[in-house]
Amino acid sequence: MRTCSHMVLAPKCSIHPKRPFIFSHGFDHSNSAGFSTIFNPMLRSLQQIKLQIDTSKAMKSITTKFLDAVVDSVFQFVDVPRLPSQSNFAPVEEIGEPILITDIEGEIPKGFPEGVYIRNGSNPLFGGLKSTKSILGSSDSAWVEGEGMLHALYFKKQIDENDGNYTLVYNNKHVETSSYRLEKQSTKPLFLPAVKGDSLAVLSSLMLNKLRFGENYKYYSNTDVIEHSGKFYSVSDSHLPFEIDIFTLNTLNQWDFNGVWNRPFGSHPKKVLDTGELVIFGVEATKPFLEIGIVSADGKELVHKVDIKLDRCCLCHEIGITQRYIVILDYPLIIDPNRLLRRGQLIEYEKEKYARIGIMPIYGDADSIKWFEVTPHSTFHFINSFEEGHEVVVWGCRALDSIIPGPEAGLNNDSKFFSRCYEWRLNMETGEVNEKYLTDGPNQFMDFPVLNESFIGVKNKYAYTQVVDLNASFSADMPKYGGLAKLYFEEQLSSKEKIIKTEYHAFESSNVFCTGLAFVPKEKGGIEMKEEEDDGWIIAFVHNEDTNLSQVHIIDGKKLSGEAVAKITLPCRVPYGFHGAFMPISFQPPTPSS
Repeated sequence: MRTCSHMVLAPKCSIHPKRPFIFSHGFDHSNSAGFSTIFNPMLRSLQQIKLQIDTSKAMKSITTKFLDAVVDSVFQFVDVPRLPSQSNFAPVEEIGEPILITDIEGEIPKGFPEGVYIRNGSNPLFGGLKSTKSILGSSDSAWVEGEGMLHALYFKKQIDENDGNYTLVYNNKHVETSSYRLEKQSTKPLFLPAVKGDSLAVLSSLMLNKLRFGENYKYYSNTDVIEHSGKFYSVSDSHLPFEIDIFTLNTLNQWDFNGVWNRPFGSHPKKVLDTGELVIFGVEATKPFLEIGIVSADGKELVHKVDIKLDRCCLCHEIGITQRYIVILDYPLIIDPNRLLRRGQLIEYEKEKYARIGIMPIYGDADSIKWFEVTPHSTFHFINSFEEGHEVVVWGCRALDSIIPGPEAGLNNDSKFFSRCYEWRLNMETGEVNEKYLTDGPNQFMDFPVLNESFIGVKNKYAYTQVVDLNASFSADMPKYGGLAKLYFEEQLSSKEKIIKTEYHAFESSNVFCTGLAFVPKEKGGIEMKEEEDDGWIIAFVHNEDTNLSQVHIIDGKKLSGEAVAKITLPCRVPYGFHGAFMPISFQPPTPSS
């Protein structure tokens, strides 16, 4: 293994305090009385303002020290226990600079594009997630929390592009949010966990975080990586996106469209195929609970923003899109701060409450939404949505309960926390709803779906998912994915139940699990040819718990059940994380040193 050197050019900026007015020696003092009459009151006012500012700073400093002392004396940080079966959920050290990869089994297939395969995920500071104990009880982190870390594998074609050889470089780096930088300078955790636990402790934690840092929660930015108009962003549901330098993984600025979007930014925005605009959304625990926006194709403007006028805060992680509509989920996984006052939990799946799906024109508003009542569910991820005749068809990964923030008593061998592929057909003329499962059998539980992105919003034939290993998940009390699946939407195994054909890819042993699934379309040749939807590769981070070895596997998208065409061994362990993406863009990755 060789480390790579490269030059990082960061813009330099400095803040110069305004200099006081200086009167020159040549000033005419003949009218000094008039000068004093005019300026002395102004000078006294400025002195009073300065005194108030100094006093305010002093009071703020005293208040901060007092609050810090309260937290230090009342709250005790403790490590969240980690089972042996949860070993690869533990954080890793940041490398922060590129490493040349030479250990490859098989070879990178011809037609595989240049680009970067990048995955986001939780990598908490201070060795892992924390809880607190206090006289008010305990406050705990949810398993999805933890500072975001990017894991990136760069694919650069060698000079002779036809020989199929690539230079591969790996890097990882934390997303340096403001709260990450604050805690990184400390020798101990600063933010109190405040998602679940005893209600008084959670409520106190929320208030103390707000008073000390101006935010109820840390900026995690640990869920996904998106691209828009040639720029790359790390995203999570609870805060604004952070722009990322895709070459160095350095964190740049927040993306808020000059302050116009001043709320969280959902992890799964969608591009409008015809215009290149980006449909975004954001969920808040207070009204307005859900807003949807549209970003211009160049990423510079927020050209549309609308309050959906929901009556509750649904923990909505996904929206869908068709050629004419936006698909909105409203299901009973509810965030309710008032519940804390009633000694309840901040986030709860209220299975007795209603669920519905809203269909809104792309530039519509709350009054233009057509709502469809559906069976209560918890759906974090859409597979796709599209229009077919008078119907809007929605495919998603649907569960009967929510694993977020985490079952208090553990999974208890209960499969309701895991999702199966599901279909809703919503008739825009009659209001009729038809819904059904699409998968069945021993490998029916799936999540983290991907497809060829050219087919987002239009009817597709194929999609790919990660397959839940139920036994491993029950043992770890956390989700683990022990294989991959290809969904054939136009091929049915049963005409009666209309279960679709599913092809599976199994790993080499029972203790191998994947994360960050992505689809990589085959690079088009010089002659423009009709694109085949599944002509490409599946790529995923794969970890062997027996050997503690992490790899990236590349698998033929047309023959998913076959062996991986390439297995790339990485220089360090890659913890299980969340969403991955392949950015098929020609660029110059960091150059390995000699």
